[in-house]
Order: sequence, then C-alpha cells, then structure tokens
Amino acid sequence: MSQLHVDPSQLTPAALTPPISKSDAQRALVLAHLTGAWPLPVLQQEPSHYLPADVHVLTRGIETLRQPPGTVRDVDCADGGAPFRIFVTQAAVTPGTHVRVTGTPRLGERPHGPLFESLREALGPSGLVLTEGRPWPVEIKAPDRTGEPVFRVPGAQSSQYASSLLLGCAALYLRERRPWRVEIIGPLTSAGYLELTVSWLRRFGFTVQEQEGRFEVTDYRAPERTPAMPGDWSSLGYLLLIAWKTGGSVERADLSSAHPDQALVRLVERAGLKAVAGPDNTLRMTGTARDGLVASGTECPDLLPTLAALACVLPRPSTLTDVGVLRLKESDRLDGIRTLVSAFGGTTHLEGETLTIHPPTSHPPRFSMNSRDDHRLAMVAATLSVLSGVPLSLTGPECVEKSFPGFWRQLERTGVRLTS
Repeated sequence: MSQLHVDPSQLTPAALTPPISKSDAQRALVLAHLTGAWPLPVLQQEPSHYLPADVHVLTRGIETLRQPPGTVRDVDCADGGAPFRIFVTQAAVTPGTHVRVTGTPRLGERPHGPLFESLREALGPSGLVLTEGRPWPVEIKAPDRTGEPVFRVPGAQSSQYASSLLLGCAALYLRERRPWRVEIIGPLTSAGYLELTVSWLRRFGFTVQEQEGRFEVTDYRAPERTPAMPGDWSSLGYLLLIAWKTGGSVERADLSSAHPDQALVRLVERAGLKAVAGPDNTLRMTGTARDGLVASGTECPDLLPTLAALACVLPRPSTLTDVGVLRLKESDRLDGIRTLVSAFGGTTHLEGETLTIHPPTSHPPRFSMNSRDDHRLAMVAATLSVLSGVPLSLTGPECVEKSFPGFWRQLERTGVRLTS
C-alpha cells in the first residue's frame, strides 16, 4: 500500500461536489435494465472516472445478464458487497443465465448465507443451481420456471438481502405478471436502505404493497421519465463536515432523498451544528460544537465512522449504539473506529453494542492511520485531519475509488496539501 500525507494547515472555503450516490445508482441500474431504460442516461453523462467502483462492478454484471444465454460467463465483483448481493439475485431470476462469480477474499468472508438460502428455498425446487466455492467461485444456473411467489429471509444481519430479493421480485413480476413478495423474518437492521429500494421501485413505476415485515410487488406502469440521480449522502457526510470547518458549501445535497445517511443533518444538531439549505441543492453547515453525539447503527451504519471523526473534536463524549453491524463491512469498522480514536489521542469504551467515544483533552501534533483497504476509514481519517487541523499520515489512500473516486481532488480544493 502507498502512503499519503495530509496537511490541513492552510484551509480555504470551497464548493465541494460529491459523486452520485452508489446506493441509489445500484438500484436504478437494475431497474433501468428491467424496464427498458438501459443504459441509464445519468450514468452516461457522469465522467467515468468519477463513478464509484461499485457502480462499475454492477454495470458489468448487468451487461453480462443482457448477453444471449448459452455460455458460462465469469463476473468479478471485486470487494463490492451490495453489487454482489444484488447481482446474485438478478442472475438467479434471469432464465438461461449461467455465471461464475468471484471477488476478493474479504468479500468472501462477509456473510451471504441468508440470501443464498432464501434463493434456494424459493427457486431451488424449480431448478436453481447455486453452489459455493471456498469461498469462490459462486456458480449460478437460473431456472426456467418458478414456484410459490415468495422469498423469505432473516432481517437481522443485513437489509441488503431483502433489497436484493425485492429487486428480484420486480424482475419476476415483469416476467410472469403475477405478484411476488419478500417476507422478512425477525427484526430488520438498516431499514432505511430497504426503504430506499422501495422508493426506487416506485419511482420506476412499480407498485409495492407494504405490511409488517412483508413487501410485495403487485403492478408496474412505466413512468413518464427516468428518475434523476442524487448525490451520495455517505460522501456528503465527509464533505459537509469539511465545509463546516472551512466555511465552504456542498452541492448535490438533495434533502428529499431517502438515503439513510441523510440522518447526518439531524444527528449533528445535538452537537450544536445546523445544516442551512441554499439554492440548487447546495448546503452549508453552521454552528459551534457544544455537546456530544448519539447515533445508531440500526439507522445509519455507514455514517457511524464519519460521526466518530466528528466526535473526536467535540467537547463532550459521544455514544454510538447498535455497532455490531460494523464488524461485517469491508473491514471490521468497529475496530477501525477505535483504532482511529486511539491514534488521535482519545479513548473508547465498548459495552455490549454501545460504543462511547471520549475526545482527547488536547490534539496530538500529528497522527497516523492505516485504511485497511476500507474506503470509509480512509476518508474518515482525512476528515478528522481537516476538522482538527492535525496532519495525517495515511496508509492505503487509493481505496477511496470504491465510492468516491474524486475525494482527494475535492480535499485539495479546500487548500489541503497532499504529498506521498
């Protein structure tokens, strides 16, 4: 891994621009493929080098499904958990598909079993073949027919399983013209991401009926136009905090977005900060830090590392609850957060699923962090450097390509000096 030195000693205001939301784009990609809106116009208009790597991964997977059947095709999902899970279901519900899916060792370690079992239960009796290597490849042969129109899946581990299956229901509805549903067993973690999936289904013209733990696709009517693509609220989290420190602003901040990480705008108010909307989806952050934060991994797991960086410069301790889900991301982000806080001179206390962050009484002269090849840990460490004014030595900065390829260029716009 390479090393990057971040020097935030000469900051200046700037208008910062996030990439399009990879969470939104992945859902829109599938729906554009299913409804005849392929290729998605907004993704053609966005510079290719500025698209998140996960969007490229899923695009390649969908293009494989659009090719004539009859040959075995290889699909590399790299380390994309959401693209992998979404693609697996789409492959399983596309007749004639025969694919071998591979990915990184870390992706192979992440939990996918509940999704696989749900697909086997629903489609296996109809002829689905889904076999796993150790961990690669995952081989999928789709059936030509289906049985009972329902997927049943546990919700406690990840909402991505239910989102993937609900997108599969859309595909099956269009193919069979009968309702298909997802039944969620037990509590659902990160429910906001499933709500985002439902929102995109409706924007593309699908009718989704909701009951307690049950989501059913019952109709489809083509919309008048292809829905617009918002900026990425996960990326906006870093940029908004950086803009607060530098006196700048951010663009593409759609406050009507259904993305769970928009919760940042509400959660920082407890600490004394306030988001102020401007024209054309611009946003500024104002206020003076006066308290700690409280946030839950059940609501917005990907936002917790960003909030942990802010917690390090707040005057009082912060509390993150339901943090166990962080262990199952691209890296063990719970351990990553604790390592970052420690490197900055703060302390953490973990009791069950609750992490308390105590900021340092004084900032260190500099600090170091290894990204662990996790895009969020890299950007969170850089955000903390800017918020505190403390230089950072970061190992593995290139991993930001996964979700925010232009992050380092945006940082340089604020006057941050980057050297290798």
